[in-house]
Amino acid sequence: MKHIAGVRNILKLAGAIVAVSVVPAFADADMAKYGRSCAMCHESGAAGAPKTGDVKAWEPRLAKGMDVLMESVKNGLNAMPPTGLCSDCTNEEYEALINYMASGES
Repeated sequence: MKHIAGVRNILKLAGAIVAVSVVPAFADADMAKYGRSCAMCHESGAAGAPKTGDVKAWEPRLAKGMDVLMESVKNGLNAMPPTGLCSDCTNEEYEALINYMASGES
């Protein structure tokens, strides 16, 4: 359990570092949340995360439906922790972030 807590702390710190570098490119609040929560893994594809803008990687995930994707975000999946490091995101924000990452317009 100590290892998991340590990994989460490292992920939070890395997310903050990424947010500093990503957020200036985006103006709205959802993109600030993307920068501090999603970008760390979804920009690089870390731990098998589908990259933001990689339409082909997102296709099979989107085919499962938004409800399944929302469950994955809320409960965690593989290396992604529960809430995807965005504990203050609303359902609408999660959906907007998923759509943004899957859009190919990054």
